[in-house]
Amino acid sequence: MRTIGIIGGGQLGRMLAMAAARLGFRTIILEPQVDCPAAQVASSQIVAAYDDETALAQLAASCDVVTYEFENVPVAAAELLVRSRPVYPPPKALEISQDRVTEKSFLNDCGIETARFHAIDSQEQLEQALSAFSGQGVLKTRRLGYDGKGQRVFRSASDNPAGAYAALGSVPLILESLVSFEREISIIAARATDGAIVCFDPAENIHRNGILHTSTVPASVGEATVEKARAAAGLILEALSYVGVIGVEFFVLADGTPIVNEIAPRVHNSGHWTEAACVVSQFEQHIRAVTGLPLGNAARHSDCVMQNLIGGDIEQVPAWLEKPDVLVHLYGKSEARAGRKMGHVTELT
Repeated sequence: MRTIGIIGGGQLGRMLAMAAARLGFRTIILEPQVDCPAAQVASSQIVAAYDDETALAQLAASCDVVTYEFENVPVAAAELLVRSRPVYPPPKALEISQDRVTEKSFLNDCGIETARFHAIDSQEQLEQALSAFSGQGVLKTRRLGYDGKGQRVFRSASDNPAGAYAALGSVPLILESLVSFEREISIIAARATDGAIVCFDPAENIHRNGILHTSTVPASVGEATVEKARAAAGLILEALSYVGVIGVEFFVLADGTPIVNEIAPRVHNSGHWTEAACVVSQFEQHIRAVTGLPLGNAARHSDCVMQNLIGGDIEQVPAWLEKPDVLVHLYGKSEARAGRKMGHVTELT
């Protein structure tokens, strides 16, 4: 029986391990947290830091292929592993996605439109960049931000930027121009080892406090928008010689043009709906891709709405279980905290 190594033990690793088991694979998790969500369903766990070289050597010796559940895996760890085992998605995808300036430059080099941006390394540069953007923009950390963390929005020239650089840690930042968009969508796409590409239908996403609240399929966009989004995802996958599932988030402008907001080289929260509304979920698709199996059919059999259960939303589970045509998925986390993803539900519509 072949074994898949998974770096990261959160809910995405958990769902990857479950999909792998259905296809007859063993999984081994590298994660410093004991009894993490993924280890509860995986074959075994190595309890160590992601950059622990002894643990990485143990992981490589224990599996046939390595993947990861989140994009903040140290690039050096992935590059060390790839010397002895296939690592999918490739380390280059990690490196690009971990720095927002590098990511947007890569996308623009692929001919893909994004928000305009400036790299910010001082308060003076921030003020100059804001002036160029008429006082508007979204200031973000270049690295390690997620779920709306590490951001500040400037909506007009009257918003005082004084101290903003220091307030975000005096670390490398990016100022992105404000984009006037009608909706947000995302495409979950996969590329196999033989170069085959399959895209799921786009989901329309609503965020609350910087965290994904719901994903609705079908999205309220025209076919031309869908084709442009799929084409952009394909360009990204080809440029990276990618293997596995990727999440690509878009802003959709008033004329239907999709511009890329960001990419995530992994299975993605906005693709959880595939678990209930497709025969092959994004998780199974990823396992198929990294193990060299044929990609599955990404067609959906139902319309649906996926909703994250955040913090105290976990108390709503009994009510969700009373409803017909609802898939409830809990992540095995013992403590519900504000802003913490505890599970999700997908209601077929």
